[in-house]
Amino acid sequence: MAKLSSSNKDNPKLEQRILDDGRISLYLEYYLGRESVPVLDENGQPVLYETGKMVGTPKYRVKHNRKKENLNIYLVATPRTPQERTSNKEAIRLANKIRQEREQELLESREGYRLKKEREINFLDYFQIYIDGYTKKDIKMMQIALQRFKDFLKASPEYRRYEQIIKPNQLTKDMMVDFTEYLNSRSKGEGAKSIYQRFKKVIKYAVEHDVIKKNPCIGVVIKIDEQILRKDVLSLEEVQQLISTHYTGENPNIRRAFILSLYCGLRFCDVKELVFANVDYSNKLLRFEQNKTKGHSANSGVVVPLNDGLIKLIGTPVDGQGKDSLIFPLPSHTMCLKALKRWVKRAGIDKHISWHCARHSFAVNILNNGANIKTVASLLGHSGLKHTEKYTRAIDSLKQDAINSLPMLDSTNF
Repeated sequence: MAKLSSSNKDNPKLEQRILDDGRISLYLEYYLGRESVPVLDENGQPVLYETGKMVGTPKYRVKHNRKKENLNIYLVATPRTPQERTSNKEAIRLANKIRQEREQELLESREGYRLKKEREINFLDYFQIYIDGYTKKDIKMMQIALQRFKDFLKASPEYRRYEQIIKPNQLTKDMMVDFTEYLNSRSKGEGAKSIYQRFKKVIKYAVEHDVIKKNPCIGVVIKIDEQILRKDVLSLEEVQQLISTHYTGENPNIRRAFILSLYCGLRFCDVKELVFANVDYSNKLLRFEQNKTKGHSANSGVVVPLNDGLIKLIGTPVDGQGKDSLIFPLPSHTMCLKALKRWVKRAGIDKHISWHCARHSFAVNILNNGANIKTVASLLGHSGLKHTEKYTRAIDSLKQDAINSLPMLDSTNF
């Protein structure tokens, strides 16, 4: 094949292919971007997620759009004479000239298209379309980010005029500063930062696709002390208080799953997908891969020792169930939280307890009982000690609370 001068960064690229008659045909290949398209089955129907948070939602795949343009310029595959070599050089020179002209035309048309899009696109609609094609598990957080931005526009006198329609070029750095302040006023802990991260994801995508010319979020950040444990934790006494509490209409699977989370530090997304194959009954071990870090970390696998009580809590497959059957068939995350809230209230515990509080409670309680930080990090599946250290600070805070709970000394008796 002939050596072409086309660079990997060129768009279009100058490419070549061998024809049946032995000649080499030159053509241009354009890359026109990517889009999310639904995955279809053999009948042309959308394929839906069957497990996890996305159950019932259509699956999407990324489609890369390309097109080819035949230049009707040909090379001699194996030039033998000076005339054939000269002819090939001239053909390649002409093809490269056409390629450069097409590249300039493409850039100019894209710039015009970008300006046209800036005039016509409503960023709120663009955000919603992005969510409609989103396939990752944090889609709920993406939806919250859009709703929170709409709430911000509605609540701000300065930006209320954009409540229904806001063009991409109307998103400014000053607006982003005000938006982050609004997020901090609405959310506690890492909530504001998490929502803003999803919002920035859409902004970045819009910039990459020429919808927004300049990223308004650059230099605008939300900083938090990630080493502070902001969620409530259940003490060992409160854990026993909760376990001993029953109420009419309770869901036994929710109850068992939350107790296992309290004793093993599991996230909801992990305990929900546990199957009997994850349990090594002979060696009394629970093995699973964390959904949060699966495919992104070499430390996504977790091994948790089990005692007889936990083995009994988990149980074994009943008739008709295989090793791949779910240990805890749970309803939606929302339904589980409602049941948990009712259970905590019946137990007389005056704390705001979410499912993730079980993970925090597990870490704090075993540290309080003498476990070293490396052991806790391993049980929680942390790749390092950075995220585990916040639990040691929480213990210091709990110790201080314990001291402060003692009756105040009367200094006159000293």
